[in-house]
Amino acid sequence: MAEPALDDLIDALRRLPGVGLKSAQRMAFHLLQHDRDSARRLAQALTQAVARMRHCARCHTFTEGEVCATCLDPQRDAQQLCVVETPADQAALERSGSYKGLYFVLMGRLSPLDGVGVGDIGVAPLLERAGDGVVHEVILATGFGAEGEATAHALGEALRSRGLTVTRLARGVPVGSELEFVDLGTLAHALADRR
Repeated sequence: MAEPALDDLIDALRRLPGVGLKSAQRMAFHLLQHDRDSARRLAQALTQAVARMRHCARCHTFTEGEVCATCLDPQRDAQQLCVVETPADQAALERSGSYKGLYFVLMGRLSPLDGVGVGDIGVAPLLERAGDGVVHEVILATGFGAEGEATAHALGEALRSRGLTVTRLARGVPVGSELEFVDLGTLAHALADRR
């Protein structure tokens, strides 16, 4: 006999990256059987985040305000703009403590096989932001898999044609890895040794 509420919870948990059916079932049963307070807290936090979070008007990361705290920080170097694929990548670079410029979050990467083209990620707003007359260097910090490399290549061509200095993270980051999973020391060296 199926229990629709339980099935819906398991299905919702399966939508998380890296969570299969068995993991989703384990989480659902744990929350319902052993930790209902955490289940309520999780539900409330998700509801509030979905209602309050939006994209920063300048860099496209997640924020509760019109402009995020990083973009508003006067201590950041506005001449450097680091382009990342996701807010998780931005958070990873921030945790390294080695970058003091500003960011632009594409919210994706080029993937022709999946039908994701230049118009589907934040390329036009990036070109506008990078051409503001303040930015001198754009650091391409996309992943090193085929899609990240294709994204970096396309962005590099477009940015260089506008007279901007374009650099890429050094190869200290393992090929095919996602920034959010790279250790902080490797990230710091890759940023310092960018080309």
